[in-house]
Amino acid sequence: MPKIRELEQYPPIHEIFRQVCEEQDTVFLDSSLKNHLGKWSVIGLHPYLRLRKGEKFTINEEIVEADFSSYTKQYLRAHKQENDTKLPLISGAIGYFSYDYGREKEEVDTIHKKELDIPECILNFYDDFIIEDHIEKKLYLVANGNLCIEEKAIKELENILNKAQTLIPRCKKQFSFLMETDFSKAEYKQTVRKMIDYIIEGDIYITNMTQQMRICSKMQPYEFFNYLRHSNPSPFGGYFNYGDFQIVSASPERFLQMHKGYVETRPIKGTRRRGADEEEDEMLRQELMNSEKDKSELLMIVDLERNDLNRVCKPGSVKVTELFEVETYATVFHLVSNVVGTLREKMTAMDLIDAAFPGGSITGAPKLRAMEIIDELERSRRNLYTGSMGYMSLNGDCDMNIVIRTAVYKDGTYHIGAGGGITCESDLEFEYEEVMQKAKALVEILQNA
Repeated sequence: MPKIRELEQYPPIHEIFRQVCEEQDTVFLDSSLKNHLGKWSVIGLHPYLRLRKGEKFTINEEIVEADFSSYTKQYLRAHKQENDTKLPLISGAIGYFSYDYGREKEEVDTIHKKELDIPECILNFYDDFIIEDHIEKKLYLVANGNLCIEEKAIKELENILNKAQTLIPRCKKQFSFLMETDFSKAEYKQTVRKMIDYIIEGDIYITNMTQQMRICSKMQPYEFFNYLRHSNPSPFGGYFNYGDFQIVSASPERFLQMHKGYVETRPIKGTRRRGADEEEDEMLRQELMNSEKDKSELLMIVDLERNDLNRVCKPGSVKVTELFEVETYATVFHLVSNVVGTLREKMTAMDLIDAAFPGGSITGAPKLRAMEIIDELERSRRNLYTGSMGYMSLNGDCDMNIVIRTAVYKDGTYHIGAGGGITCESDLEFEYEEVMQKAKALVEILQNA
């Protein structure tokens, strides 16, 4: 069993991560918005098993002739390990699944070349974890002993914490900024019009339209992450360092959580900007709460998510527990729902991913036809955007986000996507402004740090 130590000292977890953020394959699942969704933050250190699916499937950098999904399911079953603690995980993997992984899984072809060369998915099984409980304000060290003796690993983790006790003040800087987008405003609106035509013709009920942005900046990704988590705290953010590329996320959306077989998905559909004062804030909040267009949009996605969960959940267990709730974030309001179910016996978190991925809130319905139209009308591959990041525990649990409000940094360029749901009721001007509002949290930092 892993060695677990609760600590007396309590330095900020992002300052702890600062000490190790340059190490390749070090990851940080960051709940910087401390609400009922953001109880835990987790740092993963020292992977002992690295699974990567790109053009080839590799295990610890060795090419293997195996299927990624099948191997992962078999590994999770064969290495099941109970977690009798209150911690979210004490052994398991942290990683991501790109939208392109889901597109290929669903056998949807693409007309776009691969301009961002990163693996379709990465799952790293970590030996050591640093875990923060934001509610009880406690820190835990976890060492599994796959790579070195647990006591030695705990001492190394304590050394990392000791270095984090002294906070170094940092000054703001100005950075050069150059951005290109897939669509001009007129082109975006014209493409949304084409999507609406598909809806009117009966191909789909709802879909999602993405604007991709590429921003050249000398701001380093960890510095960008720190500004982002401060100005736009989120329950499902993170920073993943994979050496030749980094992922910076401030996602507000949970895709899938499973605890002891109990599954939850929490789709978002409907967005309003925050107001300039409390009065405008409340007006915009009420506008979203009473929007028939946004509620109709969310209802269709809830129905899709129910169908996805029913593929792997026990009959009769899938239920909608929240339908139209408004959540508040730093720059926007979101309309959300919650769907739950109970996973069938002998199923794993990977079976759940295979059944529900990619998330319906960022594809549309019916899912396959919506994905075909997305590829036809969008101008580049989504790559990681609208995929999923999170953890899979060896006890069977998982918690995965939807990759939105996220940037991938590689070779001096930040790759950012922003999108919105399209229905036959969509207003072209509003859809464009909504997308730019969603990108605002990231773009303004890179522009005016």
